[in-house]
Amino acid sequence: MSHSTVPRSSAEASTPVKTPVASDDATDARKERRSGKLSLRLRFRRDRVLILMTLPAVLLVLVFSYLPIVGNVVAFQDYDPYISDNGIISILNSPFVGLENFQRIFEDSAFWNAVQNTLVLFFVQLVLFFPIPILLALLINSVVRPRVRAVAQAVLYLPHFFSWVLVIAVFQQMFGGAGMLSQLLRQNGYDGLDIMTNPDTFAFLITAQSVWKDAGWGIIVFLAALASVPPDHYEAAAMDGAGRWRRMWHVTLPALRPVIALLLVLRVGDALTVGFEQILLQRDGVGTNAGEVLDTFVWWNGVRNQDFGYAAAAGLIKGVVSIGLVFAANKIAHLMGEQGVYKK
Repeated sequence: MSHSTVPRSSAEASTPVKTPVASDDATDARKERRSGKLSLRLRFRRDRVLILMTLPAVLLVLVFSYLPIVGNVVAFQDYDPYISDNGIISILNSPFVGLENFQRIFEDSAFWNAVQNTLVLFFVQLVLFFPIPILLALLINSVVRPRVRAVAQAVLYLPHFFSWVLVIAVFQQMFGGAGMLSQLLRQNGYDGLDIMTNPDTFAFLITAQSVWKDAGWGIIVFLAALASVPPDHYEAAAMDGAGRWRRMWHVTLPALRPVIALLLVLRVGDALTVGFEQILLQRDGVGTNAGEVLDTFVWWNGVRNQDFGYAAAAGLIKGVVSIGLVFAANKIAHLMGEQGVYKK
């Protein structure tokens, strides 16, 4: 059976077949993917679910962390909170004094004494306190028995949950004028010793209290970093003849180095904050020459003396210097080959 062939018309034969043309958005998206760069619009479409999830947290940070920054305007005013029950109205109606508060601060010897005490405490704690969580993490990580490791962690964590009032009370009972150490010395014919009111040892006392309270809590980050080290690295080092100390030096410490760099940058940025509540409770015992730091200086002038503009100026100086320290420390971390707080 023969099939007849019906010839197509000339118009139909000459009509080209239309192929679907990609939209401009799809073309741009492919170009951007090939170039390795995505526009802000495409990144938003890709990550919109994650953005919506983090939006409540971002709003909380904006409301409670960034919005109060506007209140730093009182550093340039003779702020009087009693003008109105509304704080915004009080700010708007307080007289503007320009840089007068900052000029008073730079001419105030008490401010420079607080700066000196703050820096001394920072350097003492950086040298004596910062390495201790690292050493404790290495020590606990080397314990073979899991039960012994768990007990050691629990014992070291426990003081972190004590309040500073309790911590200082314990140290007072041990090292105060009527404490156990002083009574023991008197029973053996020596003079009593009151470390709690000695200005010369105040920086070491504060550091010892911080070590006892927070060193155990600080090892959590380092233990987490050590848990991420593959066991194959230790096995390979042991097969190459490396002992315990060489494995620690060539395997463990390199794994901790990024975390150490990050925490060191954060610690340097927090250099001017050395513990407000802890020092405020002991400030009167050692006197302002040794116990006054920037936080207590701001509190005393702002809350006790009601000089809010002056205290706000001191706090603003502290904040600006702390930001500068963070950027400087992060730059040093980049030069050392570490990421720090943020990438280059």
